[in-house]
Amino acid sequence: MSIGADYSSEAGRATDATSLPRTLTVLGLETSCDETAASVVRLAPDGSATVLSSVVHSQIDDHAAFGGVVPEIAARSHVEMIDGVVRRAMTDAGIGYDALDGVAATAGPGLVGGVMVGLGFGKAVALARDLPLIAVNHLEGHAVSARLGQPVDYPFLLLLVSGGHCQLLEVRGIGDKTRLGTTIDDAAGEAFDKIAKALGLGYPGGPALEKLAASGDGSRFDLPRALLGRKDCDFSFSGLKTAASRLAQTCETEQDKADLAAAVQTAIARQLSERADRAMKDYATHDSAIALKQSRPAGEAVGPSLFVVAGGVAANKTIRATLEATAARNGFAFLAPPMAYCTDNAAMIALAGAERLRLGLVSDIDTAARPRWPLDEHSALTAPTHTPGRKGAKA
Repeated sequence: MSIGADYSSEAGRATDATSLPRTLTVLGLETSCDETAASVVRLAPDGSATVLSSVVHSQIDDHAAFGGVVPEIAARSHVEMIDGVVRRAMTDAGIGYDALDGVAATAGPGLVGGVMVGLGFGKAVALARDLPLIAVNHLEGHAVSARLGQPVDYPFLLLLVSGGHCQLLEVRGIGDKTRLGTTIDDAAGEAFDKIAKALGLGYPGGPALEKLAASGDGSRFDLPRALLGRKDCDFSFSGLKTAASRLAQTCETEQDKADLAAAVQTAIARQLSERADRAMKDYATHDSAIALKQSRPAGEAVGPSLFVVAGGVAANKTIRATLEATAARNGFAFLAPPMAYCTDNAAMIALAGAERLRLGLVSDIDTAARPRWPLDEHSALTAPTHTPGRKGAKA
């Protein structure tokens, strides 16, 4: 199977939330980075999702001494933990394997050694129980994660912002997304973690930096603003990361560190807000928004367009508040997943798998793990931000 192959048997269709009028129960597995996670999610005919269980084993203690994730350590931990994590998820859900309609597993992108563990376990369950296998793009899991808190209709505008990814996407349905902007270098979450490390805050850096920033003065340090002359929706955090890391070396007191942390948080929130503002203005006149209004029956009130923020950085309260204000200024409704589903988890993988299963988008048993797997593969190949290598297009 080629690295660019779609992992479903019938790819490319948008989601019809009522195309299969029965309840689907799916086991989801997530092992793309440093969390071993399993979850059972039940998708109702009306599109509402119920999380029957969600178990996450964090490897923070395993990687803390190194200041970041060590891929080999992560993969070995997944091997040791996944059986017990899945067993607990099934027990917490109160069901047996015979009650499952399918098994979904992250097939990429991520640290490929870890991805192989979860995907391999999913294949074993699918073969042993004669269940369909659904290979899920980890980023698509984040894209649907807001639907774990409440029913959400497609289409919507999505800001996916995490440790490894920062993208603005138009989401029309499962397997149907268009990239509006992406980072040309580092992701926002990576900038948080690397700057936190420079400040001596340890790992994971993002939450520690947010806590420190609460007592800081964000106006004290002047940090660079990236891509100001460009009118697109792309991001860049490399210059900010370098400048802040250098300033961290000059900090002598805890208050110095707090002020720099606040300045970094403000700078990242500002860039995310500026690019989201551009995307909202474009999206408001886009065909999908117009089509959504035209699809409503005559006389039915049409609500505002929806702006969804997902990914680990969406847990940052300052960034949430800034983006919520940006959405309000543009007449968009704002939605972020419940805090428990912002960071990596298997409930989002199970839900994405259930939605794919509803459409008949199942995967071959020989599906391979992918270190790279863009949500909008067409844009990643035709307008790459990074030169595609042997691992495939990055974003």
